[in-house]
Amino acid sequence: MSTLSWIIVASFTGGLLSLLMAAVLTLNTRASWVSKLVSFAIGALLGAAFLNTLPEAFELSENPEQVTVLVLFGILMFFILEKLVLWRHCHLEDCEAHNPHGSAQPEAMPPVNYHHTHEHDHGRSGMMIMIGDTFHNFVDGILIAAAFMVDIQLGIVTSIAIITHEIPQEAGDFIILLNSGYTRRMAFIMNLLSSFATLVGGVLAYFMLNMLDFLVQPLLSLASASMIYVALSDLIPGLHKRPEIGATVQQVILILAGISMIWFVGLFAHGH
Repeated sequence: MSTLSWIIVASFTGGLLSLLMAAVLTLNTRASWVSKLVSFAIGALLGAAFLNTLPEAFELSENPEQVTVLVLFGILMFFILEKLVLWRHCHLEDCEAHNPHGSAQPEAMPPVNYHHTHEHDHGRSGMMIMIGDTFHNFVDGILIAAAFMVDIQLGIVTSIAIITHEIPQEAGDFIILLNSGYTRRMAFIMNLLSSFATLVGGVLAYFMLNMLDFLVQPLLSLASASMIYVALSDLIPGLHKRPEIGATVQQVILILAGISMIWFVGLFAHGH
């Protein structure tokens, strides 16, 4: 089998396997648990950003300030993008800005059916995380291709490491999409489309690795920015709506579980 064939197979099956395993872990989750598992998703996002993508970006950069500037730029870019999405939503239907009570739903009403009454952000955080995840998947494809072009065995090991590292992050993405208001079917389709960026990155890298090499560091920085922005701006404020001690302890434990999962998978993937 040629090097290009290895890259195509590894990029396609790698993205698909991590997606399917994450889907098995999350799509059977009861609707009532989704809002609680958002805390785990926050931990997975912050863990992936600070323990995975940012360290890789710093390793590739001769000037660490370039990385931090790009992360700041990315956070501002995602803020503006979310504002545009919110502006469009507010011009199409009722929203918080037009509601004199400050919320599209009265707070006193208890949720009866998840899909109709669960408070969500009309897909904003889901859209943000998919953009960042697409950047990340594209970089994964470049890394897979670069490894196979050095040695087939190295490419296989690198692909396995990327697959195992992606599973908890993809699971977090599913939870965020469901919490953001997407149906289970739509969450799967969006993650599937995003996973194809791995294949695109791998094939392009095979033909023009020298031209794409400079993109890896900025794309990792922007992917980190998306994870940090979604976790801190869109998801954590929702946790403050449950200020009671029991809920707070549960949230902290689940956030730490998400971070720990990324850390342990990272140790396993890198063979430490």
